[in-house]
Amino acid sequence: NKLSSEVMCFSKTIKFLFSLDKWCIIAQNTAKSLLSTNRPSHKIDENKDNKSSSWENGRSLEKGRTAIAFSLKNEVGGLVKALKLFQENHVNLVHIESRKSRRRGSEFEIFVDCDSSHEQLKELTDLLRKHAANVVDMDHDQPDNSSLPEEDTEDIPWFPKTISDLDMCANRVLMYGLDLDADHPGFKDNVYRKRRKHFADLAMSYKHGNPIPHIEFTEEEVKTWGVVYRELNKLYPTHACREYLKNLPLLSKHCDYREDNIPQLEDVSHFLRERTGFIIRPVAGYLSPRDFLAGLAFRVFHCTQYVRHSSDPLYTPEPDTCHELLGHVPLLAEPSFAQFSQEIGLASLGASDESVQTLATCYFFTVEFGLCKQEGKMRAYGAGLLSSISELKHALSDNAKIMPFDPKVTCKQECIITTFQDVYFVSESFEEAKVKMREFAKTIKRPFTVRYNPYTHSVDVLKDTSSINSMVEDLRHELDIVADALQRLNKHYAV
Repeated sequence: NKLSSEVMCFSKTIKFLFSLDKWCIIAQNTAKSLLSTNRPSHKIDENKDNKSSSWENGRSLEKGRTAIAFSLKNEVGGLVKALKLFQENHVNLVHIESRKSRRRGSEFEIFVDCDSSHEQLKELTDLLRKHAANVVDMDHDQPDNSSLPEEDTEDIPWFPKTISDLDMCANRVLMYGLDLDADHPGFKDNVYRKRRKHFADLAMSYKHGNPIPHIEFTEEEVKTWGVVYRELNKLYPTHACREYLKNLPLLSKHCDYREDNIPQLEDVSHFLRERTGFIIRPVAGYLSPRDFLAGLAFRVFHCTQYVRHSSDPLYTPEPDTCHELLGHVPLLAEPSFAQFSQEIGLASLGASDESVQTLATCYFFTVEFGLCKQEGKMRAYGAGLLSSISELKHALSDNAKIMPFDPKVTCKQECIITTFQDVYFVSESFEEAKVKMREFAKTIKRPFTVRYNPYTHSVDVLKDTSSINSMVEDLRHELDIVADALQRLNKHYAV
């Protein structure tokens, strides 16, 4: 049946994943390259110690499992000469494999798993260096302290390492906080400007971990929200993507989304936390791209709480709570979209200003103005479209210029905030967009990578072999859980 075939297919995938039993670091001064190896499993007697000990000329020869990776020039007899060194030093080879170098076309990378003492290992690596271009050893029993040189990281821009570090950058508002431009609908309205100051003060005094202040919205604010809510809901069934249509009713049920009620950010934050781990943080206005994307890395969405001016409820020159709650939140409740948003944020941490701008542009044309194809029809998933009646109609009309989403192309497009976009980018799905952004993120110049730790709400900077080994151990543990689940499922269905 269908379930059996899916389990068998998934089982094969897991077997392959378990064959990735070893990750070796190939380093050239800066330890920048990573060699992944497909290694067959070996049965180990758990009742025996995987070490042996002997003495020779007064020296301890306590042996342990060690992995050595080295590269050789493509020449006749090169590998034989290198392996002969293992034989001459009485080192037992457990596993060996090779592949063509991904860095230099004229070299081969060799991975060897062996039993050796620390003394043997030192002598062996010294000898190998005379024959090999690059040599790295990873002692299984002793920590490897290879790391990036300090000079490679000293020019990296500061970025938050923990979720509470966002307190240091969430108040750096660039525009539309307390100050309004002369052409803003509320510029000459002193009552409205006083109200905006109230919202700005609440956001500026907010600290991570505090409850988001409850707002008693005015009758005028609720009426403005109601107009936007009512008009947009007329378009959603034929213009919004299926994920949006699935989550909006859930927000009505759990967060009291209604035409006559503006939801509270605290309620929305609790809802998102349970769905995707995202939380809301109030903000006074526009943040810089670097600060805003940094929040996404921690699954924190900086969200305004004020309402647009009532004189023109269908227009706003800046993101207001109508834009945030109707445009962004329904899709932040979707796991695949939440992951896509976070990965853009993670790619921005420690990146150059130029790289951050390219990521922000990709964010603008996906999360804000992105389109996708569903059941052969174009649908909107960008928040800027889903919160704008006129542009939502335009983007899905024959008058809009549509191009396939390609980060390398999209990042060069001009972002327009005063009129409709010149072009919109379409993806087949969130997953496709996510895969493309992952590949694009690899081109960001940064001497390290980062991963999000959901247990500590922090980012781990992977810049040395110790941090990478720790990540590998976490992956192995996760695969153990998957394997156990598959075994139980196989027994139940006799697959």
